[in-house]
Amino acid sequence: MVQAIKWERGVLTLLDQRILPHEVRYVSCADHRQTAQAIKDMVVRGAPAIGISGGYGLALAAKEAAGKFGSAGDTPEVLAAAERFLREAASLLVSARPTAVNLSWAVERVLDKTVSALKLSGVAGAAQAALEEARSIELEDVEANRKIGENGAVLIKPGSSIMTHCNAGALATGGWGTALGVIRQAWAENKVKMVYANETRPWLQGARLTAWELMEDGIPVTLLADSAAGYVMFLGKVDAVVVGADRIAANGDVANKIGTYTLACLCKHHSIPFYVAAPVSTFDLSLATGREIQIEERSEKEIVEFMGKPVAPQGVRAFNPSFDITPGELVSAIITEKGTVFPPLEQNIAAMIK
Repeated sequence: MVQAIKWERGVLTLLDQRILPHEVRYVSCADHRQTAQAIKDMVVRGAPAIGISGGYGLALAAKEAAGKFGSAGDTPEVLAAAERFLREAASLLVSARPTAVNLSWAVERVLDKTVSALKLSGVAGAAQAALEEARSIELEDVEANRKIGENGAVLIKPGSSIMTHCNAGALATGGWGTALGVIRQAWAENKVKMVYANETRPWLQGARLTAWELMEDGIPVTLLADSAAGYVMFLGKVDAVVVGADRIAANGDVANKIGTYTLACLCKHHSIPFYVAAPVSTFDLSLATGREIQIEERSEKEIVEFMGKPVAPQGVRAFNPSFDITPGELVSAIITEKGTVFPPLEQNIAAMIK
């Protein structure tokens, strides 16, 4: 299985997902600034993968701080300056993609560990602590994905055709995937007849990434235009929809790639289960509802152009939200590594995350 994130000899290396499936090329990030830019430019994407990259980005900042301040000795003034540097780096990383909570969660987790080590072991110890914590986040994510897959496969009936949206596979995580982790596990249990992958405009993550991942694994996949989803459901060809998530509010409202809300409404109309697969780190219990989630709006160019070529009248305006909000009332279940949360979501989410 292709690896989207690598840490090699003190450098973060990211698979450039903007040019898949036609070319496999990696981008090297030598510091946290390059990491933040790679996240913003969608070299790496998918909430868990963004979080892992952010964690390693802060490890790069801690490494830079060790080189910048280490020779001056661990005086109170030096430690204070190093902490300011780390907090500024964390802020830059978190601002790169505001919707996915995994990014702020991972960066803040590494930051807390790094600042604690800074006070106990100085700048050199802080750099080591940051790297260890970033690695832990990556390894934990891979294990969480495996458990999500196992928990989710229980919900899939033999002979099912499953629809998914965007890419929530190995490319979007530390490995294996969330929504695709469920599909992979169900396929291993001989439950999957077909996967319908929506193309997912405007970046075509479904067409370029999900279809590619599934074909690499030998799992049967049919690519759909986003607007064909409803008709395929009308024809009775879809038994379940499984998607990922970028942030989940306390009441079970889900932020995910634009177009997810439409699928949930279609599932409701056609009585098809709509499942969300995400690690516990995706929950943000500080937000009562999805209306409080900050939705990233990207450049109009991504709509009025396609592959760098104009496809709309010059001067036309475009609205390009990268995500939408699916109300919890439309969600059949949220599949996590700790178990599956069924309605009433708000009550059962609170019981699971104590």
